[in-house]
Amino acid sequence: MKLSDVGNGLAVAGSVVLLSACSVVGIRSGTEQPTYEVVATLADDLEIRRYGPRIAAETDLDGDGTEARNQAFRTLAGYIFGGNRAQSKVAMTAPVETERSQSIAMTTPVERGEAEGRRTMRFFMPATYTMETLPVPDDDRVRLVEVPGQTLAVLRFTGTRDGEAIARRQAELLARLGGTGWQPQGAPSSFLYDPPWTLPFLRRNEAVVAVVRTEG
Repeated sequence: MKLSDVGNGLAVAGSVVLLSACSVVGIRSGTEQPTYEVVATLADDLEIRRYGPRIAAETDLDGDGTEARNQAFRTLAGYIFGGNRAQSKVAMTAPVETERSQSIAMTTPVERGEAEGRRTMRFFMPATYTMETLPVPDDDRVRLVEVPGQTLAVLRFTGTRDGEAIARRQAELLARLGGTGWQPQGAPSSFLYDPPWTLPFLRRNEAVVAVVRTEG
């Protein structure tokens, strides 16, 4: 085994330790965050933002539970900690996004006989990279994708961020958009910014959904 392989293994192991306190980790302190324009403020905790194009590394979640999210995080962490052809590290940014895509067509039957939405986790890449300059992943579960510019409705919240709590906030976001003139497009996702040791009342969490203006 090469020393570089040992180092990569230790780095990924470190990320696993960070995951022990919560299902998904976002590292906020001292990290790059995407810039955006606030298009409209609907309430103290609810606003419409315009994000520019970004690049992300993403992977599918194999299930809905905590272990599925942890495994997805470990997979992406392995990539940015050197699990790539260049064996180079990519700086962590915030937030980490977990989303459920809209239903996708299936070319082979699934067990329940229906098309299912794919769930993914994304690490956004630092703005200095392009698709050409990012290292190529070693793990074929990691995809590099170009995320187009988006207008997002964002509901900020603190506290717990397990799957049930996030689902409640996403439902609240969709309900509060009713009558505002902003129409949700697609399924909601979540942005998580803070490490697991952050006190719950200090955490920055966000439920988000793409929107279009329907009036005015």
